[in-house]
Amino acid sequence: MPFHFCSQCGSKLQPDFKFCPSCGEKLPCPADECGPGNSPAVSQKEAATASLVRPSLASVRGCEPPEHTQCITATSSPTRPGLRRSRNSLRLEKDVTFNNKDPIPEVRGKVKFSSPVKKLEEGNGLFDKTSDTAERSRVDVCPVAALSPISSPVSKSPGKGKGKAKKAKHSSAVEPLQEGEEVTDTTGRKWKLIKLLSQSLTELIYEVQKTTLKSNSKESNHILKLGAKDGRIFNEQNFLQRAAKPASVEKWIKQSKVPFLGIPACVGFGLHADSYRFLIFPDMGQTLHSIIEEEDDLLSEKDVLHLAYRILDVLQYMHSNEYVHADINGENIYIQQGQRSLVYLVGYCHAFRYCPGGRHVEYREASRTPHEGNVEFISLDAHKGAAPSRRSDLQSLGYCMLRWHTGPLPWTTVIQPDQVAKQKQRFMEDVPALLSHCFGKKKVSSAFETYLTAVMALQYSEQPDYSALKGGLSAALLQMGGSLEQPLSFSHYKATSTDYSYVPTHRLYWRKARRRAPEFAV
Repeated sequence: MPFHFCSQCGSKLQPDFKFCPSCGEKLPCPADECGPGNSPAVSQKEAATASLVRPSLASVRGCEPPEHTQCITATSSPTRPGLRRSRNSLRLEKDVTFNNKDPIPEVRGKVKFSSPVKKLEEGNGLFDKTSDTAERSRVDVCPVAALSPISSPVSKSPGKGKGKAKKAKHSSAVEPLQEGEEVTDTTGRKWKLIKLLSQSLTELIYEVQKTTLKSNSKESNHILKLGAKDGRIFNEQNFLQRAAKPASVEKWIKQSKVPFLGIPACVGFGLHADSYRFLIFPDMGQTLHSIIEEEDDLLSEKDVLHLAYRILDVLQYMHSNEYVHADINGENIYIQQGQRSLVYLVGYCHAFRYCPGGRHVEYREASRTPHEGNVEFISLDAHKGAAPSRRSDLQSLGYCMLRWHTGPLPWTTVIQPDQVAKQKQRFMEDVPALLSHCFGKKKVSSAFETYLTAVMALQYSEQPDYSALKGGLSAALLQMGGSLEQPLSFSHYKATSTDYSYVPTHRLYWRKARRRAPEFAV
């Protein structure tokens, strides 16, 4: 019995079939049918299909050589290869005949063009060029594969570009340890937790005692700072070991001819329970923040000038050793009262090396996490995500001076950090307005005005004139009858349990610190 073959898909047909059972195409009348021997020949419709597809793909590929498009031109071929490509040929025909009325033929239907492909059709020519073999393979298998652009239109991650803010480090809350628990530092000394003194989300402060092999020998008057193992306390430890060694501090004291420098000596450090990191310091008295709360009153101008002078000493030392503090506030200042008031600047969790190798870092906004530190007192540079510099510390100290002496700052009650930054930007450009707002009806302090005007005008990498700044504070202090040798006049100051009637000189203090912490003298 004679058989016929479909001119579209090549399927075997019986003589009485009017439609192809494989592709559903209507069959020609018997007079026009091709015989079995001529079945591989290409029909006029198939030839039209190939002619439509050829210019379309050529327009997509741009300036490809003509031989790349000839791979889909109909040629005489055996029946078996035609059967293998029947499904793709059918899809290609449907896609083309769907748009055969358009003035410019193009492949549509199931083919989805992305925005880069549309640009390529307009002549941008951004497609990937491959070898002839790979190109033919893509066209023979599926025309959609030939439309893949070189790169995905997905945008790059924002964390990879220059000028993007670094991802904030989220410190987990630190669970308190039980009082009476012991920790061991890196030298093997054991410290017993006596009492929890203060607690925040990321750190704890304990009163501790050193325990030794001798049953009745205990060394008291020390505090332990506890934080997460990989938290910011590691940054503080790094600063203390790198830039605040007892030998370095003692040398700077001799060269600068100052009687005291308020950088605490770390006498021990270590890890505990594989999740905590701790630092141990001699007892430094009481925080300025707690003193102000107990006083329930503002500090006198003399006390503020005295405090600012001592903190400037510490900042000058830090800056000369390529570091800035970056978080000056009352919680990070300790006062130890006695014959002389010792003022300590602590809390070096945000300390930053602004000048590694003697080269100042560049000003680049959004290069760090914005608003790091105490939002009320940090500098405008920190709000913008720029690395802190020397002017950042001096401006923060100026905000603290106003807060301690005049009360709330213009942005104290503002909740949003961005709004705080806007206020600081405004008053940084108008220091008289800031002073007028803070002092109100009271006479504006000339010492405050001189200091703030100087530090607000500093450039990002400019070297401050520490001598001029301290000279203005000390001259105003002497004019009011005060002295740096006199103790601070906190009228309601409550001394701690330690007897501070005798306070050793700072030089002797650091000599003892070197003996207690030989690992820091390396």
